[in-house]
Amino acid sequence: MLERVLGIILPVFSIIALGWLYGRRAKPDMGWVNRLSMNVLAPALIFSALASKDFNIYENGRLILASIGIVLGSGLLAWPIARWLHVDPRTFVPPMMFNNCGNMGLPLAALAFGPSGFSAMVAVFTISNLMHFTVGAWMIDHHARFGRLLQNPMVWSTIVGFAFALVHPPLPEWAASSFKIVGEALIPMMLLSLGVRLLDVRWSDWRIGVVGGLVCPLTGMGMAVLLSPLLGLDAAQWGLLILFGCLPPAVLNFMVAEQFRQEPGKVASIVLIGNMLSVVFVPLGLALALK
Repeated sequence: MLERVLGIILPVFSIIALGWLYGRRAKPDMGWVNRLSMNVLAPALIFSALASKDFNIYENGRLILASIGIVLGSGLLAWPIARWLHVDPRTFVPPMMFNNCGNMGLPLAALAFGPSGFSAMVAVFTISNLMHFTVGAWMIDHHARFGRLLQNPMVWSTIVGFAFALVHPPLPEWAASSFKIVGEALIPMMLLSLGVRLLDVRWSDWRIGVVGGLVCPLTGMGMAVLLSPLLGLDAAQWGLLILFGCLPPAVLNFMVAEQFRQEPGKVASIVLIGNMLSVVFVPLGLALALK
């Protein structure tokens, strides 16, 4: 089991470390990289995975429902913790709800569960992102404009991808291959970007960062253990759900906090220290997932 877990996590953490080393030396401007990832690579990946024959929306419906339960349940559990810490819930709660199922979850799912598990995790990733741009944005700013959501290419790729998953219309092989090749470039790009982001850790807010890094995976795994038997998930779905639950806060939380000026420095510490603590929780989650 240990050898199998190491074989899954070492490639992921090695690429993150490479991004950290490159960022420390070159100090690159990641703005254009993030825009390329979110506007081109991610939509291609989402459509390719959802339209793939490896993804069955009916079989994965309960897994998607369980992932929604983890997102909302983690938020409910984190709210009193924020009050106890005397931290603004709008700063602390969203990073506990929206985890790194993109940068880290997708490559881990691909390595641990193969193409079918990867496609299912992409579906979970898209739902989590949609909730982040709607529920998450509303939590931070009750006057957030959801009309902007329709301008996001990931939203349209999700809509079209789920439509293809429902009816599976014929898609030319050259088109499917094109989307797949472009989409697969997102995985190493996101891992390298995460490594570069680790250079921005603000140690002045290390306490809230450590608490957030502990609360996010613990509440996620707790909700996964609660929801799995209630929804009757099979072994593979249980594995994907516990993997989803053990992930650290998403880098996107920092970008959203920065956009709404909601204490982005504290959110950055929660996100980045949380991702550093994932060296503990991801192997634990994988060990449980692969039992």
